[in-house]
Formats: sequence, C-alpha cells, structure tokens
Amino acid sequence: MNLKHLEYFRVLAKLEHYTLAAEKLSITQPTLTYAISELEKDLGTYLFEKRGRNVRLTKYGRFFLNYVDNALSELEKGEKELRELISPSHGTVDLAFIYTLGPHFVPKMIQKFFSNKDFENISFNFSQGTTQAIIKGLKEEKFDLAFCSFAANEPDINFIPLIEQELVLIVSNKHPLAAYDSIDLKDTAPFPFVYYSKESGIRPIIDNLFNKVNITPKIICEVEEDSAVAGLVSINYGIAVVPHIWMLNHFDVKVLPILNPPHERFIYIAYMKDKYMSPTVQLFRNFAINYSKTYTEN
Repeated sequence: MNLKHLEYFRVLAKLEHYTLAAEKLSITQPTLTYAISELEKDLGTYLFEKRGRNVRLTKYGRFFLNYVDNALSELEKGEKELRELISPSHGTVDLAFIYTLGPHFVPKMIQKFFSNKDFENISFNFSQGTTQAIIKGLKEEKFDLAFCSFAANEPDINFIPLIEQELVLIVSNKHPLAAYDSIDLKDTAPFPFVYYSKESGIRPIIDNLFNKVNITPKIICEVEEDSAVAGLVSINYGIAVVPHIWMLNHFDVKVLPILNPPHERFIYIAYMKDKYMSPTVQLFRNFAINYSKTYTEN
C-alpha cells in the first residue's frame, strides 16, 4: 500500500468511473486499474464491483473510504500548514530573548521588521527567560533563534554579537553613593547588593568585574528580571550592577557609570549549528543582524 494508491482509490470512489478518474488523475486507465488491483491485493478484499460501465464501492470499500478520506485530508492539511510555516512571506519564527531585551530592544526591532509590507504576514512566537533556560530551549528545538548572553561550553550553538551594553551601578536616590557621578567598584564593598541569579547570562560577567577589583559582593538577594532588580534598588533595599537599559529611566534610581574595572558586555543572536533553518527564520536572522548595527537604546 502506498500514498498514490490511496489517492487513486479516493478519486475513483468519488467518480465511480475508471476513464473519468484516470483523466482527473492525469494517468492512463491501465495504470489506475493496476493501482487499485494492488491495493485490493494488499488489503485482501475487493473495494469495487462493476455496475454496468461504471463501478461502485463494495461495503468494504465504503468502510475503508472513511479512513482514507480522513487520513489524506489530515496529510493535505499538514502539508498546507507546513508550507505556510516555512514560507518566506507567511512563515513563523519562534524567538526567545532575555528579560533585559523585553521592554525596548525586541519591540523596536519587531516594529521595524513589520514596517516592511513584504513581512506583514510573518508571525512570531515569543518567549522570555534566562540565558540558561533559553539555551536549553534552543537545544530542545523549542526556539529557532535567541537573543541572549554568551554561554561557554556550547559547541553546537552559533553566537553572533548583536549589540554592546554598558554595565552601570544603580543606587536609590536616598543611598550615600547617589552623591557620586561615577563609580569605582572598589567603593561599593561596604554595601549590600541585589544580584542576578546563577541562571542569568550576565551573572558571570558581573562576578568577573568584582574579581578584578578583589571584592566579594555582599549579596542580599538574587533575582532574574531587570525590573525586579531596579524595583528593589529603588526602595533602597540594596545596590546593583545592571545593563544600562532604557527601562532604568522609569525607576527612582541613580545611574552611575563604572569607571573601574573596564568591561565589555554583548548581547548575542544564538541558533543551533548544522540544523535546518526555514527561509522565514533565515530572513529574520539576517534582518536582526543588520538592524542591530544601527540600534541605539534611546
């Protein structure tokens, strides 16, 4: 039994005429006759019986037709949806990104993307999380692309730098350090910190900054989201090292550039190596890389 034979069977069952069915299928009548004969042989029963110049389904043929109709309809539906999924003009992108990028970077990029009328029928599934969770999702093929921090020891993932983010210290406007205009991290040693969790991709970068100035920060709590960090700092619960992102403008905090130690922090676009990437995903990946060359946080 093969798919073609099932397709031939369905058409013949509808038309009940070998010549008409062969014409509709664009095959010869002997080819159709042979296919039906092989199908009947596989099933061990007759599916059709003669009715003058026509044929009609036997009771076994009528029984089988219901299943063939359902199976072929599902396959046709699946093919249609798959083609839409990978179509450059109608496809879907499963995109994950770290919390830092949710308020400004991703919305602005998507807005710019949809300003091109050729892309207006493309759809997105968005997910947020820590870098560690996002990398796990990439490897499980839950996501096509990710915007995240670099993760070491991930040889199966491509990381391409997108944008550089300055790291800053934020303090409550009531905090003693609010009198400063910039900061050396050495001067933060006496104060408690609101810190990123170990699952966060920025955690190793911040840890490295403190290692450079030989300080072990006094961690009062750990959180995942930038908004939670800024919110706790704004009530003077602690101080924090964070990316200098647009969202900080909406919290009652003082932003202090870090003069020492020197540092770099990049956001990457990440995707699996040696995995098929649909034309839609390739299109958006290339767009994201080009968009990031001119992106500014303001």
